Amino acid sequence: MHPNSRAWTGHVFVGASLDGFIARPDGDLDWLTDPPPGPVHAAIASDRPVRDFDAFLAGIDHVVMGRGTYEKVLDLGFWPYEPRPVIVLSTALVTDDERITIAGSLDEMLRLLEQASAHHVYVDGGRVIQTFLRADLIDVIDVAWAPVLIGSGLPLFGELGRDIQLSLTASRADLSGMVHASYRVHRPAHMSR
Repeated sequence: MHPNSRAWTGHVFVGASLDGFIARPDGDLDWLTDPPPGPVHAAIASDRPVRDFDAFLAGIDHVVMGRGTYEKVLDLGFWPYEPRPVIVLSTALVTDDERITIAGSLDEMLRLLEQASAHHVYVDGGRVIQTFLRADLIDVIDVAWAPVLIGSGLPLFGELGRDIQLSLTASRADLSGMVHASYRVHRPAHMSR
């Protein structure tokens, strides 16, 4: 299946440090989930606010993630994706977790989404996001940029093999200093879905 002939749209919703990392080298997210008290931030208004996670998830009917993200979600103590089907892209994961389906390859994952008549797919996890971007399977990217530089870690995007142009559709800054931005992946007319 050619990526542009798919019936679903790929959506990213992710938090990142201002220097572009989604986690520390060991996968720790403390800088995002439990930041220390910091400076006072300016209140900045926007006439096109971005959706918060709950509003975002309400429009999603399928979730795709990598093994590392799946294991991190298990540490939350609750399953935030119910009742959506979740596909974990992994060649190494073995589990009896009935909430997920494991796909061993991108092609298998694409077949599963097509068979399930997916419409709006949440793509989560650094490597999976990068894989989907390289395969032209992402349509919308929502990023919450945290006001912190962590210096090293797991990169949000990494090498893509080509430039991907984005169109800013909404933004806002909140009182925690997070800058939320929504982008649509720009495809020239000859590439449009």
